[in-house]
Amino acid sequence: MEISLLGRTALITGASLGLGYATAKAFYLAGAKVAILARRDKPLEEAVENIGALPSEGAEIRSYVCDVSDPDQINQTHDRVAADLGAVDILVNNAGQSSAMPFLKISDETWQADLDLKLFAAIRLTRLVWPQMQAKGWGRVINVLNTAAKAPPPNSAPTSVTRAAGMALTKVLAGEGAPHNILVNAMLIGSIKSDQIRRLHESRGNERSLQEFVAAAGERLPMGRMGEAEECGNLALFLASDAASYITGCAINMDGGLSKVV
Repeated sequence: MEISLLGRTALITGASLGLGYATAKAFYLAGAKVAILARRDKPLEEAVENIGALPSEGAEIRSYVCDVSDPDQINQTHDRVAADLGAVDILVNNAGQSSAMPFLKISDETWQADLDLKLFAAIRLTRLVWPQMQAKGWGRVINVLNTAAKAPPPNSAPTSVTRAAGMALTKVLAGEGAPHNILVNAMLIGSIKSDQIRRLHESRGNERSLQEFVAAAGERLPMGRMGEAEECGNLALFLASDAASYITGCAINMDGGLSKVV
């Protein structure tokens, strides 16, 4: 099945590396105009250079430095994207990082920072693009969460709690968007090779190579390997397309069978 996003404008947060980068690449190759957001300019510039060098008729990619935990930056960046590429048809809320610790060690400041980065960023961006999607009668919102949103283990807050709120937001928006052909879904990420895995490997000062570290981590998974960022990009591409025209309000596990909750 060939998927085309020709004529669509997509905005992806946390898109300079990892899952966001893979999603931006998939969208670009499908012909979309893609706006990628992140906090650091150099990785964004490299992403635009690498993806933009690929052949894709009608596609365009631009980068925007934006801290999505800041409401003012969100508003300003959205306006720039709309002016440069047109009204946003597809929003991928991917910004975030893993923040997990014992409950009693979590300060109010840590809770608020996690909520601002993961939950309120999605709320604020969706609120900006929603009216245009309603007017067009077409829209896609994809919230990138993790499997702890369904089955939170001990010592997994604040991330698991914030992600669970993101799953509830997905369901609420799906119900409100359905009459306007705005489809809202969530991807619940498990063990995927990403920049976070690389940083984890570095932080542990592991004598094993990154490849060995990833292989060992994958052995505990039902499929015997960690997932690839490109596989997440493929799912996002499907959900963003007309091929997924009757799918909304779903929280899809992307974890190689690890989660015990469907």
